[in-house]
Amino acid sequence: MSNASTPPHPSPTAVAARVSSIMDPRRAPVVQIDAALPAVAPRLLRAEGLRQAFVAHPYGGEPEIFRERSWTDRPPAKAAVLVALVQRQEMHVLLTQRSAGLSNHSGQIAFPGGRQDPEDRDVNDTALREAWEEVGLARERVEIIGRLPEYATGSGFEVTPIVGLVQPPFDLQANPGEVDEVFEVPLSFLMNPAHHRWQQLDTPEISRRWLSMPYDDPESGHQRFIWGATASMLRNLYRFLAFPPAS
Repeated sequence: MSNASTPPHPSPTAVAARVSSIMDPRRAPVVQIDAALPAVAPRLLRAEGLRQAFVAHPYGGEPEIFRERSWTDRPPAKAAVLVALVQRQEMHVLLTQRSAGLSNHSGQIAFPGGRQDPEDRDVNDTALREAWEEVGLARERVEIIGRLPEYATGSGFEVTPIVGLVQPPFDLQANPGEVDEVFEVPLSFLMNPAHHRWQQLDTPEISRRWLSMPYDDPESGHQRFIWGATASMLRNLYRFLAFPPAS
């Protein structure tokens, strides 16, 4: 009898490490663009239209995307992000470029947010606290109007997106340990599915498909590559506004 044994099936963490070492999400093939879907009506992208939508459905309806393939063996942790909608002449979404030194989602574009602390009263409190700690957005500048469905990231977080209207003016200060940049993207751009691209990477270990919304930022002069969890949560906001749940 041979003493040879079958190699153990690789853990999600091991597979993720191998895939991430060869994956540049910008370069993965685009397999679908959702240009045939309608853009959200402009009236729904103004403060009153957004308030009314969340008054009718405070929890954001049914999600289109709610879970990523897990690449960690640890138990899930609760987290919250702030989908901060800035009330300029045209509504904008406040986003961050995460620090390259972070252990999770380093260098990626994200909403301000993070893990829920025991001292937080609820997920609203988590989102507001994290926005203050990461970018210096004072909670009194934020009018919370609702939330989107919980989203499970591959890194082991169960994230509740809290939606809030932000009234300028405000001064932001990025926490250099967590955030490299803070910037804004017009909500109308993100709520137009002509800018929603599905990309796919196939390797011997895994087939992975994700959503991206690349934005050519006129302020910085370079492209903001919004993808993964952030793009998925924005897609759920799109679904909620474009195809509202039945009353």
